[in-house]
Amino acid sequence: MTDTALSQPLYGASFGQAVKRFFSKYAVFSGRASRSEFWWVWLFLLLLSLVLAGIAGTVIGLTGTPTASGDGVQITAPGIVALVVVGLILLAFIIPEIALTVRRLHDANFSGWLYLLHLIPYLGALIVFILTLLPTNPQGARFDR
Repeated sequence: MTDTALSQPLYGASFGQAVKRFFSKYAVFSGRASRSEFWWVWLFLLLLSLVLAGIAGTVIGLTGTPTASGDGVQITAPGIVALVVVGLILLAFIIPEIALTVRRLHDANFSGWLYLLHLIPYLGALIVFILTLLPTNPQGARFDR
């Protein structure tokens, strides 16, 4: 690991460094996050979601019973348990994901409150996505502790 303090963004972070910092700064909304920290964590969350969905789908496929019409599967208790567990795991990542995005917005010198643009259907998420793509702005240091 590098000598960069957790309170500072780690530019050029590797996948492992970014994920480790993500868990170390679970609910920290102050400070900044570099683009590499942000996008490596998004890749981690995407892969985790795909793996969990695959596991839940496999459990449902193996334990479900075909519907009377034969065009679907009725989910049984093990499938429901799998879906609940996957849902709870993904739910646990909401707060740290919001905190990471707020820190990424800070690094580009934007207010973290812009995260609330997600409340605007479709367009808001697109705007936040574009803002997270922007390069670091040195003036974003004003968001450091």
